[in-house]
Amino acid sequence: MNFKNRDIDFVKHRKKFFVFSGVSFILGVICLLTLGLNLGIDFESGSRVEVMSPNSLTAEQIADDFAAIGSGYEPDDITLAGDSNELAYARFIGVLNADEVAEIQTYFSEKYGSEPNISTVSPTVGQELARNAIISVLIASLGICIYVSFRFEFLYGVAAIVALLHDAFFIIAVFSLLQIEVNVPFIAAVLTVVGYSINDTIVTFDRIRENLKYAKRVKGFDDLAKIVNKSLVQTLARSINTVLTVLFAAAAICVFGGEAIRSFAFALLVGLVAGTYSSMFLAAQLWVVWKAKQLEKKKFSSRPSQPEEELGP
Repeated sequence: MNFKNRDIDFVKHRKKFFVFSGVSFILGVICLLTLGLNLGIDFESGSRVEVMSPNSLTAEQIADDFAAIGSGYEPDDITLAGDSNELAYARFIGVLNADEVAEIQTYFSEKYGSEPNISTVSPTVGQELARNAIISVLIASLGICIYVSFRFEFLYGVAAIVALLHDAFFIIAVFSLLQIEVNVPFIAAVLTVVGYSINDTIVTFDRIRENLKYAKRVKGFDDLAKIVNKSLVQTLARSINTVLTVLFAAAAICVFGGEAIRSFAFALLVGLVAGTYSSMFLAAQLWVVWKAKQLEKKKFSSRPSQPEEELGP
C-alpha cells in the first residue's frame, strides 16, 4: 500500500475521533458497571480440574461424570481443549477441600486411567494476583510515559499515555461485553498490546518531529495540522502492513490454537486494532491540539506589554 502521494486530512476529522473514543469509553464504563468482568480463578477464589482422556470428551459427558460423584459437584464452567477434545477443564467458584479433591481424583483416575490435575486459588492469592496485574500495567505505562517524554517532549508523553490507557480499557470493555474469562494470559496480552501500541506511536511521533524540524515555519494550528497529516500519510502504509501481519498470526492462533491461549489471541486481535487506531487517530490528534494551544500561549506571553497611559493632572 502506498499513500505517500495522497493528500489525506486526518486532523480535519479529529473531533469525530474524539467523539468516537468518548462514546466507546462511556459504553465501556456502562458494561463494567452492569456486567462486570468474568474473572477466572487466577483472580478469584476457585478450583480448576483438568481431566485427560484417551478419547474425545464432551461438556455433557464431564457434567454427568461430576454428577455421578455427588450432588455437590456441579462445575460452573466446562471448556474442552486438545486436537480431539481429549482435555476438559472444569471450573468451580469456591475452593474444593481435601476430601472433595480426593473423591474427584479417585473417580476420574478409575474411569479414564489418568489422575486429574486440580489447581486451587484462595481468595487472598486471587486478590494479590489482581493487584499485581494492575500494578504491572501502571508501572509499564508510567515507564513508557517517562521514556517518551525524555526522547521527545512532555506533550508527546502525555498523548502516548492517553492512547495506551485507551487501548487497555478498550480490551477490558470488550471482554466485559462478551463475558470472556479474564485470566493471567489476558494480562500478558494487554502488556503485549501496550508494547506494540507504543512502538507504533513512537514511529508516528518520530516522523512528526522530523517533519517539524524541517518545516520552514510553524506559527499555529494550521501549520501543525499540515505536518501531522503529512507524517500520518508517510507512516500509514507501514502501520497497516504491520498490524495486518500480526493480525493474521493472532487470528490463526485464535481459530486453531487451544482453549488455553484463545483468550490471549482474542485480546491481541482487539488490542492491535485499538492500538493502530489510537496511534494515528488519537495520540497524534491530541498532540496537535495541545501543541497549538502551547504555541498560542507562547505568542501571548511574548507580546510586549502596552504602556499605561499617563493620567493628566
